Amino acid sequence: MRWLSHLYNRIRDAFMVHIKSKREIERLRESADLVGRTLAEVARHIDVGVTLEELDRVAEDHIRTHGAEPAFKGYQVGDNVFPNTLCTSVNDAVVHGIPDDYALQDGDLLSIDCGAMLNGYYGDWGFTFGVGAVSEEDAALCRATYQALLNGIDQARAGRQIGDISHAVQSHCETQGYGVVRELVGHGIGQGLHEDPQVPNFGEPGQGRRLKSGMTLCIEPMINRGGGEVTTDSDGWTVRATDGLPSAHYEHMIVVRDGQAEVLSDFGYIEDVVEPPYALDSVQETSTR
Repeated sequence: MRWLSHLYNRIRDAFMVHIKSKREIERLRESADLVGRTLAEVARHIDVGVTLEELDRVAEDHIRTHGAEPAFKGYQVGDNVFPNTLCTSVNDAVVHGIPDDYALQDGDLLSIDCGAMLNGYYGDWGFTFGVGAVSEEDAALCRATYQALLNGIDQARAGRQIGDISHAVQSHCETQGYGVVRELVGHGIGQGLHEDPQVPNFGEPGQGRRLKSGMTLCIEPMINRGGGEVTTDSDGWTVRATDGLPSAHYEHMIVVRDGQAEVLSDFGYIEDVVEPPYALDSVQETSTR
């Protein structure tokens, strides 16, 4: 009986997804803001010869100095416990790279994902940096990934569905020949780092959970210059493009609204410090400041 299934789905959605209050959204905005200021501080130190461990120490000190806790350090999945503050993923590493003694080289793509817990609420978003002189091929990848993020955000409106976000990301990237990583997804966020609903980067429009005003989401395209296939390193965390080609990752925290989504995170903090590896005049800029 279709009506019974529909009723069940509506009840399930109501209980599984927490619609945030105005106060909760302000708490999330504060956490997202701290992540932005932390990433900007890290950006000041990104240079050829700097190690990933050095960047991680900068981030942890900045987060703790501002009365918060690193969200990723100690995060556990199964038997694997993440040991650091940042996820630092270089070139063919897609996400979840563990900071180590690797010294950055000219032309590297460096994806940094940062999370902080402040006043009981999480901030979580990421940015792909260029180190030194980035190739035009890699700059184009970053540009496409960033634009796909903005296209996905544009679909995050009350009454639409998760599949509308997913399809907007997928269609923009695949029409340009890039690989969309399917094993990893965006997610809800609040007092939990990863809440329902999941937000894949591929899908069909008009499918999936219906979006409601007050939902808070992390939308995060993970796009490869080659195929979308990935493997996980023996460390249990680092996800890597199987074909060894570079990957890019951009992530925003947003609130679903009746009209245009509200973006809680702000790339402007980073863009004030370093030139991003994409041309700002060729993408639709999104800023909350």
